[in-house]
Amino acid sequence: MGIFGNGQPEVMRFFIGLHPQYDPMGQTIEGVVIKNLRVIPDERGWLMEILRCDDPLFEKFGQVYLTTAYPGVVKAWHYHKRQTDNFTCVHGMMKVALYDARKKSPTYKVLMELFTGEKNPILISVPPGVYHGFKAIGTETAFFLSVPTLPYNYKEPDEYRLPPDTREIPYDWGLAPGLKHG
Repeated sequence: MGIFGNGQPEVMRFFIGLHPQYDPMGQTIEGVVIKNLRVIPDERGWLMEILRCDDPLFEKFGQVYLTTAYPGVVKAWHYHKRQTDNFTCVHGMMKVALYDARKKSPTYKVLMELFTGEKNPILISVPPGVYHGFKAIGTETAFFLSVPTLPYNYKEPDEYRLPPDTREIPYDWGLAPGLKHG
């Protein structure tokens, strides 16, 4: 389950233009939802709805925040015990990796890799217990918009971290030797 015969984990790859329900390897991570986002252009600019309270994947509102990553920079790994993360890249492009660390999950130890941003506008919903991180790809700063189901708790953060090059998650971010984030 989730491992090739050679002991390597399966990586779920979703490329530009693929329908989010199409899975070329036959597996996804239990509870992860991908929503195609639609850009509506006109002569004034464009609009893109990201998350609505009447979306089937909407649970509740915690907060909205924006974070950035410079080209080639990795921000990984972390998971939450209580909150669901809903996020997309609204400028530039990002590679997002997910790893199911939930021992009772039918997709335990499965990896997913997705690309999101201007060339593939998708919303990624990540349930509690699934590690996630991202890397800005391309030549410009990537802007990452997140709408978690809970606000950040400064006194007791619901955030559990591992470094990008941890041996606990069999994923290679392609970091230069000796670098942790770029």
